Amino acid sequence: MTTPAGGGTPLLDFFRHGNVDRDIRLMAAQGLLGLRAHEHAAMLEFLAQDPDPEVAAAAAEGLRLAVTVSADAPDEEAAPAELDEKDGTDEQDGTALQRIAAMSPARRLALAMRGTREERAILVRDPNRIVAVAVLSSPKVTQNEIESISKMANVSDEILRIIGHTRAWMKNYAIVSALAKNPKTPVGVSLTLLQRLLERDVKALAADRNIPEVLRLAARKRLTPGA
Repeated sequence: MTTPAGGGTPLLDFFRHGNVDRDIRLMAAQGLLGLRAHEHAAMLEFLAQDPDPEVAAAAAEGLRLAVTVSADAPDEEAAPAELDEKDGTDEQDGTALQRIAAMSPARRLALAMRGTREERAILVRDPNRIVAVAVLSSPKVTQNEIESISKMANVSDEILRIIGHTRAWMKNYAIVSALAKNPKTPVGVSLTLLQRLLERDVKALAADRNIPEVLRLAARKRLTPGA
């Protein structure tokens, strides 16, 4: 569990920005996403003001029940087991990629939160932005996974930007280095991270023709005495 505690988690921020489908908002209000306790509470408070009356009512009921439930209860108890089994596709009928492709966006979102490492590696590249962002909010995602994601050239720049703006992950030098060296990382993020790199990694950037020229030149400038 490596995503930061508090109200500003990647998935919650996505909900706050709007344009989340009603069925996904309802799942969140009903506690079906497997969120961590602090994120679930913040999500319910937000969704209690939802313009859809069913979503708002479900969130309000969740808040009412939360008063009588121990804060120590595992987050997974909020998500019924049948969510992982009712899609009509059998794990033995194909690869993880094929199974995931057959799922609805809401099911992929739930899987992004509670699935395996292999499934998260697929879902972080999902064309549906909220599904990809959900991987970063998964209680199961690890620092090693974030490092691997930071090296991917086939994830959206939004995913890389979120990683670069998440303080807890930026304490890990391996993630900082991977993000700075990824040509897909937004230049503004890479330039900020450049100042934190060890000299050997700055030299690697200065010689890397795959990264944006502005970053390569900035790396060379940092290596120039008196620059």
